Amino acid sequence: MKIGIVEDEAVWRNRIQVIVEKYCRDKNISFQINSYGSGQEFMKNPDADLLFLDIELAEGEDGFEIAEQLMHFKNKCKVCFLTSHTELARFGYRVNAFRYIDKRHLEEINEAIDFFLKTKIQDRTVSCKDTAGFPINISLNELLFVETYGRKLRYVMLDGSEHLCEGQISKAAQSLSPFGFLQIHRSYIVNLKYIEKASSHEVTLCNGLKAVIGRAYGKAFKKEFFKWRMWFEQ
Repeated sequence: MKIGIVEDEAVWRNRIQVIVEKYCRDKNISFQINSYGSGQEFMKNPDADLLFLDIELAEGEDGFEIAEQLMHFKNKCKVCFLTSHTELARFGYRVNAFRYIDKRHLEEINEAIDFFLKTKIQDRTVSCKDTAGFPINISLNELLFVETYGRKLRYVMLDGSEHLCEGQISKAAQSLSPFGFLQIHRSYIVNLKYIEKASSHEVTLCNGLKAVIGRAYGKAFKKEFFKWRMWFEQ
């Protein structure tokens, strides 16, 4: 995990770095931290997965403007704004801010990293064997749903491509459940991230496909889908 800190005051910069380092070491997380005294310095090589960015920097630099530049260049790093003036947080909608951290409560950094790591749970691949016995690596971020297909499993991707693999739906559901997937019917598993709409009896996925929620799965679906939305759509 690459973490950037942009803060013009060395005292605050060091405090933030100490907290981040302790969190990563306590959680046994591989990390790299780069600290910068200005946004201009960071933008020379804006390489970070998670960025702690002061809103009010020296020399008239504006943290919101730096975040806008990142958006313009389609940089995917998540931005946590640091501020002593919480009233500025209302402007964050313009740059899709990930978090706001009050400098008087730097313990909120731990919560921000916790949440960031949860959003990354699908940044991995799973391996299965195709019908010829060859291994296939499937990106969880690109996996839309899994369904039974005769005695096989069909993995359907966001782009419409498919992989026909060996396996049982119950075992696939068990292995995928920690990563935001849920079996909602005896015949299929869906990626909770790509549910556009949900009712008590069916879900609509981002490609418009509707999938029925089996009666035996309804209660678990409500619980897990609510938990997913609470975690990932704040």
